[in-house]
Amino acid sequence: MTERTPAHPSAYDVLASPYRLLVKCPDGPGIVAAVTGFLFEFGANIINANQHSTDPRDGSFFLRLEFSLDRPLTRDEFAAGFQPAVAERFDMQWTLTDGRPKRLALLVSKYDHCLVDLLWRCQVGSLNAVVPVVVSNHADLEPRAAMFGVPFVHLPVSNANRTEQENALHDLMLEQRIDAIVLARYMQVLSPTFVSRWPNLIINIHHSFLPAFSGASPYAAAFRRGVKIVGATAHYVTNDLDEGPIIEQEVVRVTHADSVADLTRLGRDVERQTLARAVEFHLADRIVVMGNTTLIL
Repeated sequence: MTERTPAHPSAYDVLASPYRLLVKCPDGPGIVAAVTGFLFEFGANIINANQHSTDPRDGSFFLRLEFSLDRPLTRDEFAAGFQPAVAERFDMQWTLTDGRPKRLALLVSKYDHCLVDLLWRCQVGSLNAVVPVVVSNHADLEPRAAMFGVPFVHLPVSNANRTEQENALHDLMLEQRIDAIVLARYMQVLSPTFVSRWPNLIINIHHSFLPAFSGASPYAAAFRRGVKIVGATAHYVTNDLDEGPIIEQEVVRVTHADSVADLTRLGRDVERQTLARAVEFHLADRIVVMGNTTLIL
């Protein structure tokens, strides 16, 4: 097994316009002026800008800028100017990415609704991504992947082989140069070792409006509780089951007349939409993780 290295070509190659600059630093005056002034001198044209200041007790400032240049750009070139001129002055943490399609691995078990939806969205271009591989602990959904011409890898897992299976999964992700992993109803709990190798790069869809009804069988639990809405939650995976930073949520109204099967059917539509939006935010580098919460810039 090998260690994880930067996956996306933009992590170590020449970047392609448009570029995305994400900044976090202590809040204070002059930050936006300094960043935009640097980009002006750099010859950049700002396309989009979003900013957010947190509660004054924390005092953090976040900025996301998209800009274009009429020439290729490397991180080293950008850092050579930006780091001493702006970043050090404001004690900034920053990243620079570009808008090329990211490479997603989709992990599934036996439910196909999220898988088919994401593959379709990537195929028609509504998600800026390519899917080089679908991985499952069951063989059932291989025909679904084949419908979209995507290779399918069957990696069975049990308590006896879990470590070996996750090592094989990790190596496959490196081999395929994967940028992010999407658990599209992958009904397995990933180990802390695996999660630590992909921090804030594993997106899960949970079939309830968290923190309500975490864990298994949430639709049945919601039915027993007599709720009037059911929902879905997309979140980053951490070592705490169903408690990672929430990216997106959605709900649909239900009534006393709806059975568990009705809740499940209605919920699956919400799951698809919620997961797709969360993946879209991630692909666009719009998500900032702050502790166990997220900002969507």
